[in-house]
Amino acid sequence: MQETTTPFTLEATDPNSSARAGKLRTAHGVIDTPIFMPVGTQGAIKAMDHRTLVELDIPIILANTYHMYLRPGTQTLTAMGGLHTFSTWDKSILTDSGGFQVFSLKDLRKMREEGVEFQSHIDGSRHLFTPESVVDTQRAIGSDIFMVLDECTPFPVSYTDARTSMELSLRWARRGRDYHRVTPFLYGHHQLQFGIGQGSIYKDLRQQCMDELVAMDFDGYAIGGLSVGEPTDHMYEITEISTERMPADKARYLMGVGTPENILRCIGLGVDMFDCVMPTRNARNGTLFTTKGRVNIKNATWKQRDEPIDELVGVASSANYSMAYLRHLFNAGEILGLMLATAQNIGLYIWLVRQAREKILEGTFRQWSHEIIDQLHQHRN
Repeated sequence: MQETTTPFTLEATDPNSSARAGKLRTAHGVIDTPIFMPVGTQGAIKAMDHRTLVELDIPIILANTYHMYLRPGTQTLTAMGGLHTFSTWDKSILTDSGGFQVFSLKDLRKMREEGVEFQSHIDGSRHLFTPESVVDTQRAIGSDIFMVLDECTPFPVSYTDARTSMELSLRWARRGRDYHRVTPFLYGHHQLQFGIGQGSIYKDLRQQCMDELVAMDFDGYAIGGLSVGEPTDHMYEITEISTERMPADKARYLMGVGTPENILRCIGLGVDMFDCVMPTRNARNGTLFTTKGRVNIKNATWKQRDEPIDELVGVASSANYSMAYLRHLFNAGEILGLMLATAQNIGLYIWLVRQAREKILEGTFRQWSHEIIDQLHQHRN
């Protein structure tokens, strides 16, 4: 049987909010929190190579169980020694369970007590994810942290349907936890497992779900089922009542959220970990997040502007290349433009959570967060 651990150490809490600074230890390193995890759905961050990740000193990335299961597949991953060696990434990896991707398939899936049957979006072949098989897949991937299989409900959803779905997710969580504890690691390093809270926007369901997950004693806890269309105020409300039920000595992860403002406000509610495709997706569409506000790099106002992209985020390319050159790359359809924009946006998110950590340790997070949100809200064109 695998031993359960408490890999998270709480270092400080902001005196005027619930913001926390801590350290999360995995087999591949120590992660200072709060942290933002870039999303590498298929084992790679779109338009970014490992050298830029190393330049930013990013300690953890996210990969997707559904996509890695379908391609390259568990046989290839196992033969290559897991995703760390396959991709030459020697720091931490978190894998989600694939539940959200299966949820997104809509008409191509069937839910039942055993698990969820779905058709591949690649070739139409049929597959079954169970709480146990998802553990096996993540063992093959070799991730440091993996999430239990859950059902992500849409928004809006009735109370009855949300409760039925939440109860199914709890049963799956227990099965996944039990299986995780009696199966071996494949590559000689310890793997952590997080539970996922569900219940849509219904407070009592969220509280019940988190209480039951905490009783299962996972290594950490996540808030799932948000960023699926619910109003922002509901997201903050559900985040707050969820973190209030989570133990102080376990990591807290808000899945799939969000904008820089969302992240700062949820740090203030006690969240430690975040992931979102927004910085990379927006970068490929020409929207930059900078320390002075948002930029649409395709706008003509940047045509002859020689100012650096951003000198504060810690990316050499952002300090060395001009806005005018980046705009030219986008207009010319050059791949380098996507790479520079992606590095800038990921750099901004990493800069933001590191600044937040410093302010928490100083005890000045709340005032600083209000000021920086106003700054980031500005549109520079």
